[in-house]
Amino acid sequence: MGKKDQIEAKSLEIVEPIGKRVLIRKDEDKKQTKGGIRLPDNIEIPTITGRIVTISAEIEHSEDIPLRRYDKVLFNPKGAIPVDFEGDNRLFVVEIENVVAVFRKS
Repeated sequence: MGKKDQIEAKSLEIVEPIGKRVLIRKDEDKKQTKGGIRLPDNIEIPTITGRIVTISAEIEHSEDIPLRRYDKVLFNPKGAIPVDFEGDNRLFVVEIENVVAVFRKS
C-alpha cells in the first residue's frame, strides 16, 4: 500500500442517513438519578436522549419536519440502528417516527 492509499484509508468517513432518518449520538447512560439513587447497569430505559449529528437530505429540505442538526432529542431506541463507527457504540440511525420529542429553549 502506497503513502497515498494510507492517507486515504485514514481519511474521515461520514455516515449520511437516507430517507426520513437522522444520525443521533446517544447521550451517556445515566448511572444515577438526580436524587442520588444508583441505577443498575442492565436497566432498560424505553426512550433515550441524544444530539442529531446529521440529517438526511429529505429532512433537510422538508418544512414539515422540525428537526435540525445539533438538536437535542428524545428517541425510542427500539427502531434505532447502531452504527459501529467510533467504537463506543453511541451513534444510531433513527427513523423520524422514533424521534418522539425535541428540546427547545423558550
